[in-house]
Amino acid sequence: MQATRTSLISPVLIAGSIILMMGFAIRASFGVFQLPIANEFGWLRAEFSLAIAIQNLAWGIGQPIFGAIAERFGDKKAIVLGALFYAAGLVLSSFAVTPEAHQMLEILVGFGIAGTGFGVILAVVGRAASDEHRSMALGIATAAGSAGQVIGAPLAEYLLGSFAWQEVFVIFAGLILLTLFALPMMRSVQPPATRAELEQSMGEVLRGAIKDKSFILIFVGFFSCGYQLAFITAHFPAMITEICGPIDPNSVLWSFGITTTSALGAMAIAMIGLSNIAGTIYAGYLGKHYSRKYLLAAIYTGRTIAAAAFIMLPITPLSVIVFSLVMGALWLATVPLTSGLVGHIYGMRYMGTLYGLVFFSHQLGGFLGVYLGGALYDAYGTYTIVWWVGVGVGAVSALVHLPIKEAPLEARAAAA
Repeated sequence: MQATRTSLISPVLIAGSIILMMGFAIRASFGVFQLPIANEFGWLRAEFSLAIAIQNLAWGIGQPIFGAIAERFGDKKAIVLGALFYAAGLVLSSFAVTPEAHQMLEILVGFGIAGTGFGVILAVVGRAASDEHRSMALGIATAAGSAGQVIGAPLAEYLLGSFAWQEVFVIFAGLILLTLFALPMMRSVQPPATRAELEQSMGEVLRGAIKDKSFILIFVGFFSCGYQLAFITAHFPAMITEICGPIDPNSVLWSFGITTTSALGAMAIAMIGLSNIAGTIYAGYLGKHYSRKYLLAAIYTGRTIAAAAFIMLPITPLSVIVFSLVMGALWLATVPLTSGLVGHIYGMRYMGTLYGLVFFSHQLGGFLGVYLGGALYDAYGTYTIVWWVGVGVGAVSALVHLPIKEAPLEARAAAA
């Protein structure tokens, strides 16, 4: 077992990356279904938005639950259960014809994402990596999720050209089940633990973390990440379709087949994911050498500036491309740093559960970002207000990371 922790690239990392890639490819495509589903049934924008918002909230609620299942019953069982939830939610959603049915079934999808997403997979990858390689391994696994985002939205857009949205949901259900063939490579590896860690129960670790101000600051800071990412994933394609300036037939975009603002919106999500592959891996590298809390503060500051500049300037195909590349570089760069910070401060033994709790804040933000995007659009006919709320919460997150005490909790207790 110990030998598997001596190198950066391991079977665990490969398997985890495959599962994250497919899970996030499907999750990132939901914004592409916003207009087809709403137009077919004549729904308000807020109704399908609420379905995606509930998905994000269920994902957040499910994350610590699946983290605890993985730590108590085994990582593979948690992942299989998550994939089954995911596939069932997609298949059943394909038969839904009312907003309420979609909204309730997205609970299954959200739990599925929780079981196949960051909370479970990053904990496995983190435990399998040595201290030297952990930050980079977490960055690579997170980047795999971004790679899924690169293919997810364009794949959905392509499939919608040949199939009804219901059939695409069923196809996606089959794809998430195929990732289970990677599970034989997912060998559980337990990192060395101190005597104090071995003697602590999960409840003791949880109570210690919740009483720590730094944990609360990490929890609060991750809220804006979820708000911004979920809003953009769910609404950016529709936003670009409706308000972006026309695409010049003589432009490079046209030569690549991007002839409509709808196609540009799907491509923007893919470009965010593509840019984030490099951004997330680089964030993992920096997390090995520099303070994670200051890196997180810098990332949230960069997001705040980019979002403010985008909405204040005319929205053109060029500004969409520039924003997508800049935002993409900062997109999931918070994940290896936040998960690494949790593992560093509170230990690796119960990292899945602790990170799951922090991730719940992320998904609370995601719920509000998606839901408010639809509700305020229906009320005012524009996404401008909800966009500026995202700018504000991003600035708050940059500030709350600064007072975090980065030293391990055990070391701080010993020094007190």
